Amino acid sequence: MNELNLPAYDVKIRGTREQPEIFDFLRRRYVALTPEEWVRQHFTHWLVDHKDYPKGLLANEVALVCGDKTVRCDSIVYASDQRPLMIIEYKAPTVPLTQHVFTQISSYNLLLHVDHLIVSNGLQHYCLRMDYDHQSYQFLPTIPPYSEL
Repeated sequence: MNELNLPAYDVKIRGTREQPEIFDFLRRRYVALTPEEWVRQHFTHWLVDHKDYPKGLLANEVALVCGDKTVRCDSIVYASDQRPLMIIEYKAPTVPLTQHVFTQISSYNLLLHVDHLIVSNGLQHYCLRMDYDHQSYQFLPTIPPYSEL
């Protein structure tokens, strides 16, 4: 797998060369090891281990239902009252973070109305703070620790 712009952690991999799996510590099970999953696992470990995000308030692959359509958020960060605070969208390291990615995560936010959005391909990470009063957003210079959400 690609080297990322994220700290290493004790990765648990099993399976075969053709069908490797990586342990998802949030879902507590092994999942298919794809380039996007490689990014997700490194990013969520970084949030917990280095940004003090509570493990119990993070969820991966969260289904959202809008009418008869179901979409999946890559990760959601919750407040202690289970209110969504942040949506995170991951892409493989080879996928550029284009307007299409920001449009995708914005569509999820129409349902959740969170204060922060993050997109990452493991090499680049962007965090936006929503300003609903002024119908705008601001790119943050860094990803805030959980205590600042």
